[in-house]
Amino acid sequence: MTSSFAMQLFESAEEFWEWFGDKPLRIILILVIGLIALGLVNRTISHLTERIAEGVTRARSTGQGRAPGAPGSPQVVVDAPAGTLPVGTTTAARPKRRRRTSQELMADAFSFANPVAIQRRAQRARTVGSVLRSTADITILSLMALMILATLGVNVAALLGVAGILGVAVGFGAQSLVKDFISGIFLLVEDQFGVGDNVDLGNGVNGTVQELGLRLTQVRAFDGTLWYVRNGEILRVGNRTQEWSRALASVQVPVGADVDTVRTALGRAADKVQHDPNLADHLLEAPSVRGVDAVDAASLTFTLHVQTRPAKQWEVERALRLAAHHELRGAGIIASSAPVEVPGVQ
Repeated sequence: MTSSFAMQLFESAEEFWEWFGDKPLRIILILVIGLIALGLVNRTISHLTERIAEGVTRARSTGQGRAPGAPGSPQVVVDAPAGTLPVGTTTAARPKRRRRTSQELMADAFSFANPVAIQRRAQRARTVGSVLRSTADITILSLMALMILATLGVNVAALLGVAGILGVAVGFGAQSLVKDFISGIFLLVEDQFGVGDNVDLGNGVNGTVQELGLRLTQVRAFDGTLWYVRNGEILRVGNRTQEWSRALASVQVPVGADVDTVRTALGRAADKVQHDPNLADHLLEAPSVRGVDAVDAASLTFTLHVQTRPAKQWEVERALRLAAHHELRGAGIIASSAPVEVPGVQ
């Protein structure tokens, strides 16, 4: 029946192949080549983004940064001329300590400094990869559709003109949405902030970033308020936990106190915090006393400061204030019942 139907449409096999070799074959080739290209592009993007996202995790899981001889630590076999090793010792039995590159050292240091660095890196890479895959899908599928329509004899130029007019109309109606998405892409690519960072986005939005998407950013305030901020409305960002932070502990003493005695007591407090085993890993430098920062009718204000690892400044500030209060009270500078007034702390 199929053959009889084909014979009704085509007088001979040559006529059928002549028809099939024209438009149908070109359409099939467009579909096959386009789908293969789309698969290759998506696979390449996914492979690159996953390598970037899992780079630090994979390096840490393979034992980089472990002590030589520890289980799982990398070994480097060194070739040596004959006669340079003791009898019965092979070159494989004398592993040489592997010299790590500066990139590996920086990656490990940054990961240790910021516990959420790996999560941020993975999130940023995968989100950008998703945007690239969507862009590739739209571009390649649109080209395939236009080529097929052109093969069928459709006036593609007229369609592009109509699509352009519709695009302008939609663009005017959804320009804020487009602005949010574009701003979200730049926030991710530039790494202005990430999940776990403590940020100030202006207009009273302060807190820890809970989620960073292409359209919205969610920030959890200290009082529990969850702020939803459109990325297109973020005009400035203050990141308190990026790369490193600084602990600032202000301490007030009576205006008649001897400045040198106060500085000596605060120096002891700074040394106490520096040698605290629970805080030593948080510090990137030795704490120091900046001196008298303010004078009023009743008190002098001194400031202790130290550079810390990201998000560790508040814990160090509390320890500095507690140590300062203890040393000042021990030196008789403040009464045992007088609390240390800390401006700005609720």
